[in-house]
Amino acid sequence: MLPCLKFYREAILAVTIPERPGSYLEFCSLLGKRAITEFNYRFQNAQENAHIFVGLQISPERGDRQDLIQRLHQQGYEVTDLSDNEMAKLHIRHMVGGRAPSDLADELLMRFEFPERPGALLQFLSKLAGRWNISLFHYRNHGAAFGRVLVGMQVPAHSRAALITALEELGYPFWDESQNPAYRLFLA
Repeated sequence: MLPCLKFYREAILAVTIPERPGSYLEFCSLLGKRAITEFNYRFQNAQENAHIFVGLQISPERGDRQDLIQRLHQQGYEVTDLSDNEMAKLHIRHMVGGRAPSDLADELLMRFEFPERPGALLQFLSKLAGRWNISLFHYRNHGAAFGRVLVGMQVPAHSRAALITALEELGYPFWDESQNPAYRLFLA
């Protein structure tokens, strides 16, 4: 007899969060230890809310998706379930973001390798909380031992050394991609 296998699925959600420092951390804290399979975001402007594209591991037999959506609604988040939306899964997930607004100042683009373990993103956000604004975030789980993450942060020149110190303390490998021509052509 074959052992009972748990089948996990991915919920794909578009969630509206406040466009202010700390709101990303608040949102991720609400998710708890739930595995995040994807997260895409790009700052547009400070006068509007932010729209994030997030993938989360769910267990269909436990009704996780509806429970999660209800919980987010109860916390005041506007949620659109894109889990069965083929265009969103095949195309939109790769196109979230675009160029930064022309008035976005002091953006650094950093590439990271996050350990693939629950809480790694929350640990990263907690380390940076309240110090620098995240202006871009892209992560997709590819089943490796580490996740490849691209993060834009608004870091004034006078606090860049403090950022490097904080990142070194965190211990996740990182690279500054701010001068990468692909960033300059498509995101900056």
